[in-house]
Amino acid sequence: ALVIIIGCVFFFFLRPSSLTVVKTVLVEFVSRPLSGGTVLNATGYVTARRSATVSSKVSGKITEILVEEGDLVSEGQVVARLDPVNVRAILALAEAQQGASKASTDETAVLLREAELNFERVTRLAFEEIASQSDLDESKARVDSLKARLHRLTAEIEVASRQVAMRRQELQDLEIQAPFLGVVISKDAQPGEVISPVSAGSGFTRTGICTLVDMGSLDIEVDVNESFINRVSSKQPVTAVLDAYSDWKIQAEVIAIVPSADRQKATVKVRIGFNKLDARILPEMGVKVSFQEKSTGVPVESVRPYIMIPSNCLLDEGTRTYVWIVDDGKVEKRSIKVRSKDGNQVMVEAGVRAGENLVVDPPGTLENGSAVVVDTL
Repeated sequence: ALVIIIGCVFFFFLRPSSLTVVKTVLVEFVSRPLSGGTVLNATGYVTARRSATVSSKVSGKITEILVEEGDLVSEGQVVARLDPVNVRAILALAEAQQGASKASTDETAVLLREAELNFERVTRLAFEEIASQSDLDESKARVDSLKARLHRLTAEIEVASRQVAMRRQELQDLEIQAPFLGVVISKDAQPGEVISPVSAGSGFTRTGICTLVDMGSLDIEVDVNESFINRVSSKQPVTAVLDAYSDWKIQAEVIAIVPSADRQKATVKVRIGFNKLDARILPEMGVKVSFQEKSTGVPVESVRPYIMIPSNCLLDEGTRTYVWIVDDGKVEKRSIKVRSKDGNQVMVEAGVRAGENLVVDPPGTLENGSAVVVDTL
């Protein structure tokens, strides 16, 4: 009885302080294609690669606006009109000048024909020595003069024609057209306001009619820390979640990595394209993205099994990662090589074997060879 009492006292009060209760998890093989693992998370915004503030080529007063926010407009559709009164008056003047030039040309052509006939008569008379050489020279000079005048008037007609074409183009430019198929996201002017293609001195002069966005050109722009840009590659699959629809996962892929870094933020811009667009995706929406590991394209049954362990088994020390292995009531600290992370799971490339027990949430008091009491999960 005395021996039993001494043993109980020793067990409950005098046992070594290094004996720690730990929870463990069994390492097992997993068989599935090596894809879908998240290698990097980032945030960004939905942007439109093709958008424009629709303006006019000339300054003028707006008389009519034919679009509202949310309207879908086609390429070449008239979205607004400017006051045409002055341009029409200038066009009428140019057309009148063109008509006057044609009338002068016709008159000169008649005079030239008369002069040529007179020159022929004088030439015959001079041959018969009835007309003098002076009369012949004067007649010839008259013909040459009218030919030169006709040539000049013909050139003036060409100038007048081009002026008329220019004035007609200016009249056509008063109808402001959409440059591409898109949706109007803002209306920036009203009838009666003055619009100009350049900013004028007064703040009341508008520089745009509306803002047009091509909804087919939407993609995502994110800034990735340059320390992790090596985890991103072209055509890499991405899972995107809009802040407005947190339960909707959108499949996308990396379009391009902009070959320039931001010195101030130490980031690199990455463009991500949606695999399929949806009407719920709008420009400037906030979005969270998860860069996935590229799929190997190998069927599940032909993939070599690999090891996944909980991320709370890891212990990071500098550039190396460790786990605690429990064997026969004692712990061993072992270095491992991590392949990738997928949520709360970590794919291990080397360092542990199936059938071993790992310590979950290892306490900081553990040391190599420490005795532990195992509470298996």
